[in-house]
Amino acid sequence: MASQGLRDLLAPGLAIVFCGINPGQRAAASGLHFEGRGNRFWRVLHLAGFTPVLLQPAQAPLLLQRGYGLTTAVDRPTARASQLAAHEFAAATEAFTRKIAACGPRRLAFLGKAAYAGMTGHRQIAWGRQPEPFAGIETWILPNPSGLNRAFSLDELVAAYKALREAASPG
Repeated sequence: MASQGLRDLLAPGLAIVFCGINPGQRAAASGLHFEGRGNRFWRVLHLAGFTPVLLQPAQAPLLLQRGYGLTTAVDRPTARASQLAAHEFAAATEAFTRKIAACGPRRLAFLGKAAYAGMTGHRQIAWGRQPEPFAGIETWILPNPSGLNRAFSLDELVAAYKALREAASPG
């Protein structure tokens, strides 16, 4: 459980755990993942085929029924992920690694490169499936769906997330 108002949505053996960088202030205040204004996570998840209907943040527990979980790399809420310091990722690594290893998902998807880079020390990171696992788990890096991240269009986000969904459920 995150210490400042945003609970992990995890269970053993999930197909995919989506890992945000850290809670936004609005999400932490409400206790609802990806609730920030303009956050495209729920829309992208639906359009990429993870959910049959567009879920609202309060419906996040329904993801567990579909084999998906939610967590954050760093617990501290901020208005922008760029407000986190590098040492916060390093300090969170051990507990985060234990948490992910304990629930043992088949895939871990970091939403954005910042947390993965901060926890692994890797600087050259490609989008998509990573060549080495994190905590023994197949790892993907997907674009962050934050409304502040305008480097990716909705269509580009959907395509990236759909690639993960297709890899997770071939055929």
